[in-house]
Amino acid sequence: MKNLKFVMLLAVMLTLSFNLKADNDQVITFDQLPATAQGLLKQYFADKVPLIVTMDWDDYTIHYQSGEKVEFNKQGEWKEVNCRVSAVPTGLIPEQIKTHIKTTFPGTTIINIDRGRRGYEVKLNNGLEIEYNSAFQVIDIDD
Repeated sequence: MKNLKFVMLLAVMLTLSFNLKADNDQVITFDQLPATAQGLLKQYFADKVPLIVTMDWDDYTIHYQSGEKVEFNKQGEWKEVNCRVSAVPTGLIPEQIKTHIKTTFPGTTIINIDRGRRGYEVKLNNGLEIEYNSAFQVIDIDD
C-alpha cells in the first residue's frame, strides 16, 4: 500500500513538472513566497501538506496533496483559492459574499473563490457559480 501511494505521488509530481515546464513555471521553496502569502498559508492551510510551489512571471501557486490550490500575485495577495471538495476558509471570504451565500443558498459551501480586478467569482459545492462585481452585487449566476 505504501509503495502504491509513493508511485501515485511520484506520478502526480512528474505530471505537474511536465505541465510546469510547458508554462515556464519555476519550482521554488515555500520560503521564497512573499511574506504575506506565507502568513496566509500558515494561518489557513497549516494542516495541509504542500506538494509543489511554483512561480511564473506574474504569480505564485501552491498545490497541496489533498487537492487544494492557492494562487497569489507578486505582492503575496491571494488571487484564487480552489479547495475542490472542501470549503474555502471563511476568513478569506468577504463578509458580503458570506452573508449572501448563507441567506440565498443555505447549506452550501464555497469550494472556489477567484478575486479579480472587476470583483469575485465563487463556486459552490452544489455546482453553482456566482459572479460579484467590486460592490459585491451579483452580476451572473451559472449552473
